[in-house]
Amino acid sequence: MKLVILDRDGTINADRDDYVKSPDEWVALPGAIEAIARLNHAGWHTVVATNQSGLGRGLFDMATLNAMHVKLNQELAAAGGRIDAVFFCPHAPAEHCQCRKPLPGLYEQIGERFGVELSDVLAVGDSLRDLQAAAAAGCQTHLVRTGKSDPARLNEAAALQLAARVPGTEVHSDLAAFAEFVVQRERRAKAIARGVVETPDSGPGGLH
Repeated sequence: MKLVILDRDGTINADRDDYVKSPDEWVALPGAIEAIARLNHAGWHTVVATNQSGLGRGLFDMATLNAMHVKLNQELAAAGGRIDAVFFCPHAPAEHCQCRKPLPGLYEQIGERFGVELSDVLAVGDSLRDLQAAAAAGCQTHLVRTGKSDPARLNEAAALQLAARVPGTEVHSDLAAFAEFVVQRERRAKAIARGVVETPDSGPGGLH
């Protein structure tokens, strides 16, 4: 099973300093819905792992959170994509749970639910705590330059320094760029398996 674990706020949809508290405030980032659909079409299952302390803080209720995810799923369905499941931490920081990122609890729950080896799982997020949680669970880490890592908030040098704190992290401009990376990496791997070698001067098509 090919599995990608996605952070939500700042990775799939626009983040807000005052929390995303309603379906109206849940707004997909440009290209993010199409990126998930592209991963699905390439055979990848996608799951969301998200801190939602707004529940624990009393900013919204479970029905509202479900309504946000109905909106997500409707937009995905229109693009031919889907999310297999949403795993969320509802706790406020003071509750000291094991599922709030940067702790790895959500990722471990996903591994157990889907019966996958987490070292084979790709994990994508926009913040250090996303990377730390995923790495602690053994996932392959990917940082997108959206949300908390948007260039308007974090310059290139700072983003590279952040990624370097979790060795092996790949950096992408957004979720669409991540999907392109994954698809092209698979194509190269299949070409190599067929004994087809890509050469710099191979011209249109790129493979000989």
